Amino acid sequence: MRTLKFLVPVAASALALAACSEAPEATTDETAATDTATPDADAVESPDAASTVLNANDATESELAAVDGVSPELAAAIVAGQPYASVTDLDAKLKETLSEDEAKAVLVNVFVPINLNSASEEEIRLVPGMTDKMVHEFEEYRPYADMGVFDREIGKYVDEAEVARFRQYVTL
Repeated sequence: MRTLKFLVPVAASALALAACSEAPEATTDETAATDTATPDADAVESPDAASTVLNANDATESELAAVDGVSPELAAAIVAGQPYASVTDLDAKLKETLSEDEAKAVLVNVFVPINLNSASEEEIRLVPGMTDKMVHEFEEYRPYADMGVFDREIGKYVDEAEVARFRQYVTL
């Protein structure tokens, strides 16, 4: 059983490396196909497809325009709206020109980090792949003294890769 617990993360890491070595368009297409499959698959595939999440408050037009689902016009609109007080403000900006599903897809790669100790439930729910259970867990362990506490407490419910993925969307 211990061997299985070790092999599963190793296999997932190997798949992640293989996915990252493909052309960006192919990885993005895989992620898009996964998004329509299941919410659990979305949670697993997202960190592979987007190893770094752009902070919408710091990103340039050219960086944003390179993100799948972001047109040059939307990139300019996002930059014009900087700084965003919260991810809900960014979400509202995206929904001015995108459908709800398209906005969710963009939030996988472009986000305004949420403060773990003060984020509203609405903000937490915007973290890609978030489930009702994880919203509860994020809120339950407040206040977080540091990111190590976050890693330890959230790590009780998801594997290390998922904790690392969540860390891309949060701050203290």
